[in-house]
Amino acid sequence: MRQLIINKNPDKNGLVIIEGKDYRYLRQVLRVKTGDMVNLRLPDGTLCGSTAAKIDEKSKKITLQLCASIAASSESSITRGVQASELEEQAAGGDGIEYTLFQFIPKPQKMEIIVRQATECGVKNIVPVISDYTEKGSVAAFEKNHGERFERIVKEARQQSGSPVSTTIFEPVTVEEALKLWQELAAEWAGAAGFILSERNDGCKTVRQALELERSKQEGSGPKNIAIVCGNEGGISPEELELWVKKGLFYPVHFSVNILRCETAALYGIAAVQTGV
Repeated sequence: MRQLIINKNPDKNGLVIIEGKDYRYLRQVLRVKTGDMVNLRLPDGTLCGSTAAKIDEKSKKITLQLCASIAASSESSITRGVQASELEEQAAGGDGIEYTLFQFIPKPQKMEIIVRQATECGVKNIVPVISDYTEKGSVAAFEKNHGERFERIVKEARQQSGSPVSTTIFEPVTVEEALKLWQELAAEWAGAAGFILSERNDGCKTVRQALELERSKQEGSGPKNIAIVCGNEGGISPEELELWVKKGLFYPVHFSVNILRCETAALYGIAAVQTGV
């Protein structure tokens, strides 16, 4: 775990009480002991170092004391991987782009994989889309598990990856509603670009070609809000592809690789676009 995400701020003395599932994770999985360092992601997104000041086995609570600075705790933190100071440097020096994934709803298990991987990649918005090839049972299953289960998946993915991005999962929408939502999101930024992953190569561009076109339109600055559309098990119908291209001004992108499962395609598409920018 690279960070512990908490939903409450420290008190005036810089203390945070950890209990419930987070207590069990710190004690049983990470085996935190008194004096160990833990990196905390606060509700406002701030990343802080903390020390396990007290462990109460009887009430099953851990009291964490915020450190004077992140640097003071980064090297000795019990959390693994990239430490607090490095995470802040990455966030400050990042590309500043907000990513949105419009995912045509697949079977439940695949949707969970996609949500986890997109969160780890720093995708800001995940929008489930009811498409021509979406099964009714998959929509029902998503709506049933949309709340607590997906919130847990997002939290675990952020904690393991150290992502500073607070990923949001939207309610399921139709294709028309998804296009309207994208127009609203794009309006909040000076530049926006959309990519739709296509199984067909007709009229498609590479990610690099599409980004070069966007940079030329925006005088070299490039887009600050990027959307990626990925189909489900059935792919994307020709009618839907045409709608996204004409109404949403999305660039159809075809990858010259083997046929990918939808959960692989989503991750591959996100990685390709992030690498391209």
